[in-house]
Amino acid sequence: MSSDFEGYEQDFAVLTAEITSKIARVPRLPPDEKKQMVANVEKQLEEAKELLEQMDLEVREIPPQSRGMYNNRMRSYKQEMGKLETDFKRSRIAYSDEVRNELLGDDGNSSENQRAHLLDNTERLERSSRRLEAGYQIAVETEQIGQEMLENLSHDREKIQRARERLRETDANLGKSSRILTGMLRRELQSRFGAQDCEPMLQEKESKEIKMLGRGGDGRLYDGKLRMSQ
Repeated sequence: MSSDFEGYEQDFAVLTAEITSKIARVPRLPPDEKKQMVANVEKQLEEAKELLEQMDLEVREIPPQSRGMYNNRMRSYKQEMGKLETDFKRSRIAYSDEVRNELLGDDGNSSENQRAHLLDNTERLERSSRRLEAGYQIAVETEQIGQEMLENLSHDREKIQRARERLRETDANLGKSSRILTGMLRRELQSRFGAQDCEPMLQEKESKEIKMLGRGGDGRLYDGKLRMSQ
């Protein structure tokens, strides 16, 4: 996946270098060549946007823990793309004013004012776009952090559930072991003292075991079995 991203990066670098060179040449070209150059730059700008979209898709496939570096590079490329579009708009405005002055014989004073006004509006739009893009990026990063926190909480919940199951199994095994030991002791006492003489001793032993096994972590007695809070 990283090789694909790097390939798109190289194509984007070559394409933006060509666009920059052509934008700088637009004001110095004859009218016919200017028109053709403007159309060519428009086409290449669309290609550059498509490359950015492909790069963005590749970044989304990267694991969240490794995505930060690529997000920073994408922000840099998008800023570069925005600057190219701004430079191209300025070049087109100058080209349009020049063509209009040639056709109408205008002295250029009013066109200068219009061009300044258009450039001011363009810069305002660019600043607004950058603020919106920054807000969107913050929202995306916040969503990613939230997803990671939910995944961690889910893993912790699974660990707690597994621990509870192990405690239940331990409790059951302790009860089973106690019954086995009691049976063994009963048979031993019966063989030594007889059934009637050993019964009080067995009852006393069982009472002690119930108290030992039936006391929970908070010090309360639970009917002879360790019960866990759900």
